[in-house]
Amino acid sequence: MDSIFFYRNPDGAVSGNGPLAGLNIAIQPNISKAGWPVDAGSRALANFTALEDATVVDRLSRSGAFLCGSTKTSEFGFGLAGSRAGEAVKQKIADTELVLDMTGEARLAAAAAGVCGFKPSYGLVSHFGLIDLIFSMEACGVLSSSIQNTREILKAVAGPDEKDFSLPNESVPDFTAPPIDPTKTAIGVPAEAQNDLTDAQRKKFRLSIEELSQAGFAVREASFPEWPLFLTVHKIVGAVEASSATGRYDSVRYGKRAPGAKNWNEMYLASRGAAFGTLLKSFLFQGAFFQFQRYAAYEDACRIRARLVADMKKRTGDVDFLALPVSGGAPDPNPATLDETYRQFACTAFANVTGQPALVLPPASEGMTPLQFTGPRLSDARLLSLGEHLLKLREGGK
Repeated sequence: MDSIFFYRNPDGAVSGNGPLAGLNIAIQPNISKAGWPVDAGSRALANFTALEDATVVDRLSRSGAFLCGSTKTSEFGFGLAGSRAGEAVKQKIADTELVLDMTGEARLAAAAAGVCGFKPSYGLVSHFGLIDLIFSMEACGVLSSSIQNTREILKAVAGPDEKDFSLPNESVPDFTAPPIDPTKTAIGVPAEAQNDLTDAQRKKFRLSIEELSQAGFAVREASFPEWPLFLTVHKIVGAVEASSATGRYDSVRYGKRAPGAKNWNEMYLASRGAAFGTLLKSFLFQGAFFQFQRYAAYEDACRIRARLVADMKKRTGDVDFLALPVSGGAPDPNPATLDETYRQFACTAFANVTGQPALVLPPASEGMTPLQFTGPRLSDARLLSLGEHLLKLREGGK
C-alpha cells in the first residue's frame, strides 16, 4: 500500500471549472468523500465507506478542485502518531492538503514538512461530514506551499451551511488580501510560550523573531501569565468531548462487533475495547473520569476557558498579531503516552481552546525555526496577508 496515502482516487485528474480548477488536493480519512473509505485511522470504523460528501469536499469539487486521495492519519486525527500529514504537499504529490486541527496537528505537520499550515477561525467552515473527536476545538486546517491557494480554498469552503446548525450566525469575512504595512503593525511575542524551549530552540526562535524586526515590524514582548492553563483546559474539556463523541462506536451503530459476548453489556465492553488503540483509550478514559467522577473539575475548566478566551481577546487587541514557537522542548516523534502527546502541542493548543486563527510559516533559513502567528478570531484574511508579506520579503520583494 502507498506509504503516504490511505486511499488514492482511481479517477484520473479531471480539469474542473471554477476558481480552484487545476488544484490537486489531498484530504484525510476523517473527511467524508462519497464512495471513499473513511476509517479515521481507527479500527472502530474499519471498512466504513462515506455515504455523502462533507460540505468542504462538496464545495471544493464545485469550485473545480481535484481530490487526489486521502493520506494516512492518526487515530481519529488526534496527535500525529502514524500520520503522514504534510508529506504529499512536501513531495509535490498534492498542491494542498486538508487536515483536521484539534490540538495543532495541521500546524505541526506543516512545520515538519516545511510548508505553510493554517488553522481557520472556529465557526468559519462547516463540520458536516467531518468525523469529529473534539467538536468545539476542531477546525479544518489547510497545508500548502502557497498561501494564495489557502486563501482561495477558504473563499470556496467558508460560510453558512444548512446541514451544520452549530455554525454561528455571522457574516463571512472578506478574504480579499488587505495590505500589510510593517511600520504600522505591532507583533507581540508571549514570553510564557517560550518556557519549554531548549537553549538551541530558543536561539533559533530569537533569530526568527529578528527577521520581523528587520522587516520593519514593531516587535515587543507580551505577557500571558495563565499560558499553561490552555493545555490544562484542553486536556479536560477535549477529553470529555472525545469520550462523548466516541460513544457511538459501540458495534451497534458503528464498528466491528467483538465475538463471544453473552449479553449486550459484554458485547459493548468487548467491542469498545477492541475498537480503539492504547493512546486514544487513555484519552477517552480521562474524559470519562471528568465526565462521571469529577464533573466539577470539568465545569471549572469550562469557566477557565471562557476567561482565557476573554484574556486572549484583550491581548490580541493590544497588538496586531502574536508570534510564537510551533513546538517546544524535545518531543518524542512517536509518543507512547498522553502526556508525551500533549507535550508536542504545548505551543499550539491555545488556538483550539480560543477558536482564533493560526498560521505557521517555514523557517527563513536553516538556522531559524518555523514561526506561528495568530490574531483575533475572524482576522483570517489579515493573518494570511501577513504570511504572504513575509514570504514575499524572503524572495526579495517589498
